[in-house]
Amino acid sequence: MQHSRRRSSRPRSRVGLRRTLITVLVVACLLFLGVGWLGLRGWQARGHLLSAAGLAGELSEQVLAGDTEQAARTLSALQSQAGAARSATGDPTWRLAGHAPYAGDDLTAVRDIAVAVDDLARHAFPSLLRLDLATLVPKGGRLDLTRLQAAAPELSTADTAVRQARERVDGIRSAGLQAPVRDAVEQLRAELDRLADLTSTARHGAVLLPPLLGAGGPRTYLVAFQNLAEPRSTGGIFGAYAVIRAEGGKVQILKQGAAAELGGFDKPVSVLDKDMRGLYTDLLGIYPADVNLTPHFPTAAALFREMYRRRTGTVVDGVLATDPVTLSYLLEAIGPVPVPKHPTLTSATAVKTLLSDAYERIDAPKDQDKYFANAAMSVFDALLTRTVDPRKLLDALDRAVDERRILFWSAHQQEQDDLVDTRVAGVLPEQEAVPTVGAFLNDGTGSKLGYYLTRSAELTVGGCRPDGRRELKLRLAIGSTAPSKGLSDSVLGLQLPGDPYRNRVVAYVFSPVGGAPVRARLDGAATPIGAGMERGRRVAVLSVDIPPGKTRELEVDLLTPVTRTGTADLWLTPGATPWTTRVNPATTCEQ
Repeated sequence: MQHSRRRSSRPRSRVGLRRTLITVLVVACLLFLGVGWLGLRGWQARGHLLSAAGLAGELSEQVLAGDTEQAARTLSALQSQAGAARSATGDPTWRLAGHAPYAGDDLTAVRDIAVAVDDLARHAFPSLLRLDLATLVPKGGRLDLTRLQAAAPELSTADTAVRQARERVDGIRSAGLQAPVRDAVEQLRAELDRLADLTSTARHGAVLLPPLLGAGGPRTYLVAFQNLAEPRSTGGIFGAYAVIRAEGGKVQILKQGAAAELGGFDKPVSVLDKDMRGLYTDLLGIYPADVNLTPHFPTAAALFREMYRRRTGTVVDGVLATDPVTLSYLLEAIGPVPVPKHPTLTSATAVKTLLSDAYERIDAPKDQDKYFANAAMSVFDALLTRTVDPRKLLDALDRAVDERRILFWSAHQQEQDDLVDTRVAGVLPEQEAVPTVGAFLNDGTGSKLGYYLTRSAELTVGGCRPDGRRELKLRLAIGSTAPSKGLSDSVLGLQLPGDPYRNRVVAYVFSPVGGAPVRARLDGAATPIGAGMERGRRVAVLSVDIPPGKTRELEVDLLTPVTRTGTADLWLTPGATPWTTRVNPATTCEQ
């Protein structure tokens, strides 16, 4: 019996082994087929997404150029490619593989990219294509408010689609992704951030411009021209100003003047909180040139408005601030603009003409301010009355808004609430999703040597601490191209003891909300820092002297609050020349 059992067990063992082998073979075949299928679908998705990216760039150019017929064909092709990419990444096999270890996160990320691009192609781009860009450009000195209001629904639809796509892509966890997928995610994030700024600004403009431009009755505004040769946190001191009146979409200039003519006040024109006074003393509320020591534009604008009211009795509806660099951008769209009794302004020469040459040609500060106001108003008058290429104008405005060179504050609370999330509001937020570091420069001499400053900034996101906070390293390189002799007294200002051509800037480095500066180094050596608070942010205050032809390097280490994100934002004072900037992100913190 035992012998019999042993013999009969062999076939069963062989059967079991055969079944096991067959099962393994079947599973292996299924896995092979699944991997092969995913590889094929992945290759297809990659091709479709690359094609979609190229078509999106073409579409943008065609829309801005007003080539609606070609843009419609490009949009159709874009929708086809984006839809195919979505389809290639949407079958059950791809979805199931998204839960697998190692490659699962990459497959899910590619799927999210495909869905985001397809949503943009189906919902955002068609709305933008249906817009008539001429609606956004004044003709004959007037903006057509009725047509602008009619464009609001399309802009709202596009903005909503862009924001939803950005939320989807922002939800992708970059940590652990393969380099090509991670790079694609970061590139799409950057493009969506820029697109979201554009659509948000356009949507707010379509809603807010009609009442701001007098659709419901006349409005009066102060336009402040920031003199970048004497830096302040938002750009430069409020030098020249103009009072403008808007009614029914038509704008006219009522008055021009110099902020210095408003004079100083014996005490602050508005109550300053303890934090403000701790950082800036009472200067913000006493002198028009100091209202924007703070980077928070609503504070500066409200103070300037009150100073103007007290001196003139006129109550304005809001404050707009801009600078000569913005004028140079506008001149690219407008063309050369003559200024009576002064050199013609061109895009290439406007900044130098206004911020350097003017001090050599004109001696009296009062006459300088009058010239600045006349120059700015000549450019705006040409903008309102000339036939302007919509594409070039929108490019100029987009660039200026992106660099925070156009700022606006409304005295009407509902309008201000609607503006608060846009870059033109110049609001230093008290809550933020991504840690933001601010580096703001203020002149410390009363000179006009700021025209000669060079600036670069690098922000590096460091490692994750055990307490969940991040380390950030900010490096600022601030140089001076000023000559060592030959400048007029109006440029040299107070003339510091020693070298009168030495530039002094006071840097205010703002931590992220809930974060803190830790230490600072100047040219590699530890340097003491002043401390303060503003709007929930700790502030490091550092003074830097810069001789002609030299560059100083300022490094500040900061901490974020508890955060998982590996990205950070950097907010800088606009200058006469652009900053060179770099933000180095890191992987997310796993908690």
